[in-house]
Amino acid sequence: MATTLIVIPAFNEQESLPAVLDELRRTLPDCDALVVDDGSADSTAAVARRHGAVVASLPFNLGIGGALRTGFRYAVLHGYDRVVQLDADGQHDPAEVKLLTATLDDGVDMAIGSRFTARESTYDVGRVRFGAMRLLRLAVLVLSGQRFTDTSSGFRAFSAPLVRFFADTYPQEYMESVEALLLACYEGFKVVEVPVLMRQRSAGVPSARNIRLLYHYLRLLIVMVTTAPLRSKRPRATG
Repeated sequence: MATTLIVIPAFNEQESLPAVLDELRRTLPDCDALVVDDGSADSTAAVARRHGAVVASLPFNLGIGGALRTGFRYAVLHGYDRVVQLDADGQHDPAEVKLLTATLDDGVDMAIGSRFTARESTYDVGRVRFGAMRLLRLAVLVLSGQRFTDTSSGFRAFSAPLVRFFADTYPQEYMESVEALLLACYEGFKVVEVPVLMRQRSAGVPSARNIRLLYHYLRLLIVMVTTAPLRSKRPRATG
């Protein structure tokens, strides 16, 4: 049976982590959990250890990209067959991890849990953020030739080949999820979306608000457009 590592980037998430880790342990007892404490100023690391997770503590805040790259390197070092990215704020339902990993079993390299394809979804997105997301979807379609509904989802599963690739190449700037999606497409990895139901944040506060978020979206669009001509989409060898 394939071994799965759940990687949970966490920055000042001491309030939400206990419920997340307890639910994860109940729902997926055969999966290992790695909490990457991204330079938190609170008791995130101690709380994670008390609730059964392995903890990798970063000396200062690198952002989700740096935390995930740490998780990918840990997975490669310890021989895991796949990695699942899970948020520390309680938005992702551990019961739906199996939907993503089942897709990997069918030969997919990245399975993205989409908040916007499930008919029952009630996930609330602010007006500024929703408009920016629509623009990103269009940009990804133009640059990759593939249509995705949720380019910035943080609920994803990665195959072993993609884990090895991202251990050295995963983008580290804010909104890295979109850059990573494009990078996987450019390198010929197979990427699909899986409908999931997303919950609202259980505790704590998001790390970015409207003005700051708008800045990051604009930066990301510039990066996407300026780097696209330097890359070529090519099929990846199998086997």
